[in-house]
Amino acid sequence: MQPSIYKNSLITITAAKQQSPAMSTLVKNKDYKKWLIELKSAIKQSQVKAALSVNSQLILLYWDLGRQIVEKQEKAKWGTGFIDQLSKDLKAEFPDMGGFSRSNLFAIRKFFLFYNQGFEFVQQAAGQLEISNQLAGVSSYPEVLKVCIKIPWMHNITIIEKLKDQKEVTFYIAQTIQNNWSRTVLEMQIESNLYGRQGKAINNFKTTLPEIDSDLANALLKDPYNFDFLNLTTQVKEQELEQKLVDNITRFLLELGKGFAYMGRQFIITVGGKDFKTDLLFYHTKLKCYIVIELKVTEFEPEFLGKLNFYLTAVDEMVKEPDDKSTIGILLCKNKNNVVVDFSLKDINKPMGISEFNYMQLPNKIKQALPTVEQFTQQLNQEDDNLTN
Repeated sequence: MQPSIYKNSLITITAAKQQSPAMSTLVKNKDYKKWLIELKSAIKQSQVKAALSVNSQLILLYWDLGRQIVEKQEKAKWGTGFIDQLSKDLKAEFPDMGGFSRSNLFAIRKFFLFYNQGFEFVQQAAGQLEISNQLAGVSSYPEVLKVCIKIPWMHNITIIEKLKDQKEVTFYIAQTIQNNWSRTVLEMQIESNLYGRQGKAINNFKTTLPEIDSDLANALLKDPYNFDFLNLTTQVKEQELEQKLVDNITRFLLELGKGFAYMGRQFIITVGGKDFKTDLLFYHTKLKCYIVIELKVTEFEPEFLGKLNFYLTAVDEMVKEPDDKSTIGILLCKNKNNVVVDFSLKDINKPMGISEFNYMQLPNKIKQALPTVEQFTQQLNQEDDNLTN
């Protein structure tokens, strides 16, 4: 067996034979060699620190590396092959440490430029998100980096690849932290424009709930709700929609948001000796209240609120415990006239929100050819594992 030092020599010799003249010149450049030695030393130090805080130290390393790459490209004039050569040198020195591929070095460079050129952390979009004190007192790091170190590197790359608006960036970072999203879920939420839908439903929460609950209840609603994961046909009945949502309860809960706990479908409430059934019943763990969801596959009509109001009264009187807060109703319609909805809510004293829902309308032939939700989820998880490894 060859000594490891000999094998490293072979790697260096082989790489040198494949180098272009420009790269070969760069390897001999004294300034480049000096900087490379310093960079390798910094990386080795970060490897020690990484044992205590892997993700945070990795992203701080990438930030500093991105800064140096940008500075060297601007000042040293080492040519177009600089990043290619740097990638080869770092991979040869740290064969067991990932992240030094050519593509990732370009991503590291983009990460630094994205947040270094006038990015202002929007605290309002993040709510009361706790800022890490790990960078406290380090003036060279921007405020937003204190939040970036809380999410994995590939999540950060997804955000800067897909988003430009600073409020949206802050929103999705905060939501990722608060909800512990996987990268696949983060991508899905960005593609479905969660930022543009969150907290947009028409409701009467300000007049029917205490202020502290009103803001939270408003933030949990979306308009419209995205039911593309159901793969429904062009014509759908309410019972079919209801059953599909229950069959795909994991994806439905993800769309509803953090805090929803599923209690049941066609939940029976007996009033005056007669049984009444809510479409879907949930309990919200943060608001500490029951939530009744009613589904309508037609346009909103004012009389829908009368039925929902009855259900909320029944749940308050016969289901909720004394320490539970007032039950909230969510009415989901295929479409609505916002003026009619506003007018219909004026004299309602039970907390309600009204939203639309959208879904991809597919002909039966196409629907049958698509993979099931389980197959699709399994494939996404497998892709995530492959990229992680």
